[in-house]
Amino acid sequence: MSYAAGRALQEAVFAALRADLGLATLVGPAVYDVVPAGAVPEIYVALGEELVRDRSDMTGGGAEHEFSVSVVSTRAGFATAKSVAAAVSDVLTNAQMTLARGTLVYLRFHRARAVRRGASDERRITLLFRARTCDG
Repeated sequence: MSYAAGRALQEAVFAALRADLGLATLVGPAVYDVVPAGAVPEIYVALGEELVRDRSDMTGGGAEHEFSVSVVSTRAGFATAKSVAAAVSDVLTNAQMTLARGTLVYLRFHRARAVRRGASDERRITLLFRARTCDG
């Protein structure tokens, strides 16, 4: 297995989300790798968990990364959150990214889940993506 491209993939995903003008129109600069302490905007995007599986073969090390990106909103209803989630999906699905280490073979949308949470009636849409990387 090679987890060598893990950090490079995260950096590329974060950079792609931060650079997209359509997403910026919806959330401004509120795309986080780490959600800041204290007050946060009423809608934001945050990178989430990752599960990595070995996909090495005879040509070298590789991995399949399943990672999440969440859209979190305290606005009424799911409509705005779903618009933001669609923009995130548009940015990442089949994205062509150059990684600082390794090569991105593919990046695909896998699934999403929308839920209401907590007393504040927060809405959270968690999108799961799968990416295949190879080291080298």
